[in-house]
Amino acid sequence: MTVQNYFSDTYVEAREKFLGASQALDLTVGRVFHPSRLGPDGEALSIDSALLSPGNARSVLVITSGTHGVEGFCGSGCQVGLLSDTDFLDELRDRAVALLLIHAVNPYGFAHLRRVNEDNVDLNRNGVDFSTANGANPDYPELDALLLPETWPPTDADNDALAGYIRQHGERKLRETATKGQYEVPDGMFYGGTSRCWSTREIKAMLGAHLPNFDRLAWVDIHTGLGAHGHGEKIFMRDDPSELQRARNWWGADVKQIVDPRSVSAVIDGPLMNTVYEGFPTVEKTTLGLEFGTYETSRVLHALRADHWLHRHADVSAEQAQQIGRDLKDVFYCDNDAWKGMVFAQTRVVALQAILGLSGQGGRT
Repeated sequence: MTVQNYFSDTYVEAREKFLGASQALDLTVGRVFHPSRLGPDGEALSIDSALLSPGNARSVLVITSGTHGVEGFCGSGCQVGLLSDTDFLDELRDRAVALLLIHAVNPYGFAHLRRVNEDNVDLNRNGVDFSTANGANPDYPELDALLLPETWPPTDADNDALAGYIRQHGERKLRETATKGQYEVPDGMFYGGTSRCWSTREIKAMLGAHLPNFDRLAWVDIHTGLGAHGHGEKIFMRDDPSELQRARNWWGADVKQIVDPRSVSAVIDGPLMNTVYEGFPTVEKTTLGLEFGTYETSRVLHALRADHWLHRHADVSAEQAQQIGRDLKDVFYCDNDAWKGMVFAQTRVVALQAILGLSGQGGRT
């Protein structure tokens, strides 16, 4: 199978390829059905998992896809590719490292071509302490009306108003306020919810079912949309110098802390990976966000704004709704051979580096 064939056009196809590759290896597979939603054609939605665990494994590599729904086209393809890579699988077995792949963390968004879940919640803003979340981003409500005007496409006056905000506050302030995460406007952008969502709870449960069997964990969460086309930025999201040093020993000096102004991502509240730090005190944890660039930031943001505008204005024509969905998929998944080759190759390197690190061969630990 060529690299291009690892990737899929729909959630259903992606799931079938993932399960097919897992079953061909006789892996331990799991499925958790969405409790209340179906796909666009009435199909069941689920988070699926596959575990390869050599009998003497004390370390586990976790790779997740689809935390941001529509970004799952990339992550799923990379997961299928790893399951098709005999050299990679041999490396796992030879070094006694287990592999846990979690497919389609947000199956609703994956199937319906949204970045958020069925409740408009961004799962990478859902891992906060909700007792202190309200008021964490007081500047967002002012910006909301500028990002999501009454009509779409925005009028010249709408564009001028947003440009005025940028002139007054700067582009960095716009990015930080828009993307940090907010907990006051449920139909707004980057909304983190009011409690842990189904997906977040299920991921924590899956980790809880497996982690007691291991002493060390590496978790790579695959994302798309930010940065240079085809480049995978390695993002470390925690304030933990020892874990950061371990991540750089394993994956290289180009691992960037999310607080670094050079990072393609603004600082965010409540990433999904927070869930693994809420328990399992005896497990050494090393986590990484792997973010692949697609197109220029302005194009990605425009498509995101359109998607959220559509969420507020569902009574538009079917043609406009479909176009907005296609545009969102296009900015988070570059359906061309060169981009697919780049993202899979880099994912494979990161996964191999994690195996070396987990087995004590990845530099100083």
